[in-house]
Amino acid sequence: MRNKILVLLSLVVFGFGTVTAQEKLQLTLSQAQELALAHNREVQNASLDIRIAQAARWQTIATMLPQVSASLDYNSLFGYRIDFGGQSILMANSGTFTGTAAIAFSGAQVVAVQMQNIAAEMADITKKQTEQTVLNQVKLLYFSALVTEETVSLLEKNLQNLEKMKTYTESAVVVGISEQTDADRIAVQVASMKNGVNSARRSLEMVYNSIRLALGTDVNTEIELVQGVEELLSVDDAVALLDTEFMLGNNYNYQLLEVSTKLSEKQVALKKWAFAPSLTTYYSFTKKKIFSDEFSFDMTPPNALGVSLSIPIFSSWSRMKAVDEARLNLEKQRNTFDATREALIIQHKQLAYNLTSNFENYETQKENLVVVQRVFDNVTKKYEQGMASSLDLTSSGTELVTAQSTYVQALLNLVTAQIELENLLNNRK
Repeated sequence: MRNKILVLLSLVVFGFGTVTAQEKLQLTLSQAQELALAHNREVQNASLDIRIAQAARWQTIATMLPQVSASLDYNSLFGYRIDFGGQSILMANSGTFTGTAAIAFSGAQVVAVQMQNIAAEMADITKKQTEQTVLNQVKLLYFSALVTEETVSLLEKNLQNLEKMKTYTESAVVVGISEQTDADRIAVQVASMKNGVNSARRSLEMVYNSIRLALGTDVNTEIELVQGVEELLSVDDAVALLDTEFMLGNNYNYQLLEVSTKLSEKQVALKKWAFAPSLTTYYSFTKKKIFSDEFSFDMTPPNALGVSLSIPIFSSWSRMKAVDEARLNLEKQRNTFDATREALIIQHKQLAYNLTSNFENYETQKENLVVVQRVFDNVTKKYEQGMASSLDLTSSGTELVTAQSTYVQALLNLVTAQIELENLLNNRK
């Protein structure tokens, strides 16, 4: 019965593994982002960093709580005797149990706990920043895949048109209407277009591999993106970003620097507390067992209580210089903080400018592509009617490919500019 259960469990586990690797994932942008947050290893590591910071915090707190220990000792003096007042006294074998409870306290411990709290806060901010980075990465890859698919589609359409013209020209050469050089010129362009299509397909596969890596899926998982560029690219969102007020406190880089400055301030306080005394108190209980029926000395007290106050007096200025070092590091941190704050304000203006410029360029290139496509179609018709040369056709085809490439690049630049501004504003979409 047990073997049957193990077999069934194995089938279930390996069965699900096969489905995960082979099933087709149909993803919207938001679904892809959610999947990345759940399985991306960088996000997982950032979550582990939070737990590590919390563990370190409790370690520091524990230094201010009672520390309890116990020990068992056995002593044998091999029957040694001492003479005392004319009598021979046996130093008997003995066993001792000791239990000790101690607690230590200093101002430095309190500051250390505060520093660990700040470290935990930094880990939390870093996790949010990592999540933001992954979300933006997935968004850019999603758009890149869509744009590359559109590029492949455009190039395949161009290739079909050129192959049609190649067939027409070869027929025209046979009947003596066109020259062989016309057919050769178009044949070269067809070969070049095939290379372009194959290159675009390889680029598309590389983008999908990057998506699989970002989502944490199996390398063989088939992925289908179910949203299109026009659906995702919103003019209203872009305009809303330009109208959004830049709140420095929302930016994760600003938050990290702000918290780092607090940490530097606590570092100064920690060094100052090295001048303060530290207090330690303990209680000890001891039980001794003598393994002899003869009289033997037992001068071990069963209970002991102690208090110790340690006062630092002189350290050859090492503590003072440690404070100076911490203060200088704090000044550096504040300079970095101020410089970064100004840089972020300037960066916001630059990214807003980039988004505006890229949006305008995208609209222009989109219209230009429509015009160039219309010109190419017109030249193609004229060529079929003998009113345009093969040189006119190939030149028009080259202009069309250039316009398509420029349009695709303008689209990617627009998406990148929008993501960069969203990242700065910490505005998730």
